Amino acid sequence: MKRIVLSTAVALLMATSARAETSAVDTGRAIAVAGDCIACHTAPDGKPFAGGLPMETPIGTIYSTNITPDGKTGIGAYSYDDFVRAVRDGVAKDGHQLYPAMPYPSYAKVSDADMRAMYTYFMSGVDAVEQNNRASDIPWPLSIRWPLAVWNAVFVDTAVFQPVAGRDETWNRGAYLVEGLGHCGSCHTPRGIGFQEKAMGFAEGSQFLAGGMIDGWFAKSLRNDKGIGLGDWSEADIVRFLKTGRTDHTAAFGGMTEVISHSTQHMSESDLNAMAVYLKSLSPQSGKGYQPKAGSTTFADLRAGNYAQRGAVAYAEYCQNCHRADGMGAPAIFPALAGNSAVLPDNPASVIRIVLAGGRMPVTADGPFRAFAMPGFARMTDDEVADVATFIRTSWGNNAPAVSAQDVAKARKAYALIPARP
Repeated sequence: MKRIVLSTAVALLMATSARAETSAVDTGRAIAVAGDCIACHTAPDGKPFAGGLPMETPIGTIYSTNITPDGKTGIGAYSYDDFVRAVRDGVAKDGHQLYPAMPYPSYAKVSDADMRAMYTYFMSGVDAVEQNNRASDIPWPLSIRWPLAVWNAVFVDTAVFQPVAGRDETWNRGAYLVEGLGHCGSCHTPRGIGFQEKAMGFAEGSQFLAGGMIDGWFAKSLRNDKGIGLGDWSEADIVRFLKTGRTDHTAAFGGMTEVISHSTQHMSESDLNAMAVYLKSLSPQSGKGYQPKAGSTTFADLRAGNYAQRGAVAYAEYCQNCHRADGMGAPAIFPALAGNSAVLPDNPASVIRIVLAGGRMPVTADGPFRAFAMPGFARMTDDEVADVATFIRTSWGNNAPAVSAQDVAKARKAYALIPARP
């Protein structure tokens, strides 16, 4: 009888332990999803988290590392303390400094509980893959890593996120996700002379999430500036965008498609709502709001076949079928160009890039059949691209600066797009 009781107790303890392990793995998986770890640590057609994704930096190309639990080439030999040191401090188990393409300045804010759950997930919920890490293409002496320790000392605040007094639970949850796990500032905050983010949170001023360059795109302001930021968006618009990659007026493109595909579409409605609440609390930058230009005749001119405006012929030939003569596109299918916050910033990089290279909306559970694509038009000359980009940025009341052929040439050269035809 004692043996039966003992066996039953052992079985119950084992079952309880297994359930606890499963729960921790599931929690850690959700945290890794919020942190979008898979996007950088998985190469095209590669195994999940096995690394090898090339990432361009101002000083050369680096490659993401294998973070599967393989003991030889991954992080299988990492203790919890090793893991925390890498994720929060940017220091690998062997002591070498990680490049801040790994957003450890943001991950430093991740709580101990979330860090522990994420460690459990990577050690127990991810398949081990034996795949050697690839060395960077950064030339010597720029490839020397010890100066990164100085960079960290100057620019990285290692304090874990603390709830802000006077703010409710929803706002604080949103702040934790946007400033920490979501590392939104890595793309949407301008960089300083040391390539550091100029601000790491709402308390550090209006540079935070004010827009920044990343991989040839200009990641728009997430502050509440009219037109160029989120000033015209509701909280519901933000939630819908993060869940589906589109609203009635705009759609995700560039690196944001991966963020939505791999991360935000899988997050809970409550977390997305918390992010929206937090983002809508950010003040606009003084003097950066967008004021539409009155008296536009673009729609009437296109309808009448009047193509005198710079770039109008190219727009009618290449763009009008989808984006329409009134610039309003088709809700949730083809983005509007009139008043679109991706079109209006002073920096025209995103408009140039999408005209040259095209883009595709993210694939989401909301509607995988709606992952519409826009073809690229790199066969156009630099002057032609500049003309149509200027047309888009100055029509239907849009009031953004003109684009020059030099702007286009710079983008084409920097990102090795198809050369212009003779």
